[in-house]
Amino acid sequence: MTKAERYARVALPGGGTREERMSALVDALWAEFGKDPYSWVGFYLLEPDGKSLLLGPRRDKPACSPLEMHGVCGRCVREGRSIIVDDVHALGADHIVCDPRNLSEICVPVRDTPGAVWGVLDVDSEKLAAFDAVDQRELERLLESFTC
Repeated sequence: MTKAERYARVALPGGGTREERMSALVDALWAEFGKDPYSWVGFYLLEPDGKSLLLGPRRDKPACSPLEMHGVCGRCVREGRSIIVDDVHALGADHIVCDPRNLSEICVPVRDTPGAVWGVLDVDSEKLAAFDAVDQRELERLLESFTC
């Protein structure tokens, strides 16, 4: 089964609060990709002052919170675009290490209806270069339907 076919099996959350929908999406992604290749998936939510991100729904282990805006998630918010990192350790000081076993990452902005970024969906893997254009396209597609 291709990666795109696996993403097509992810059921989009419907109804409920924003928190419930975020949790449902994280759970659906984890059910399909947990451990292969995901090692962690979750949301970070932009603080009202715009200076940090707070941990939201996630799977499957603890993570850093709050996050400063210098890491990949902060850059994703600032630039308003998805970011794929093949080797997080190559980022040096621009990488916030929550789990030293993680080697690659993809971060996708989450927008409100007018288009303002209010958070990110962050995915980590213990494999190098685990994420590619298919992951980016499919995660962006899932989040386009995930209006909050």
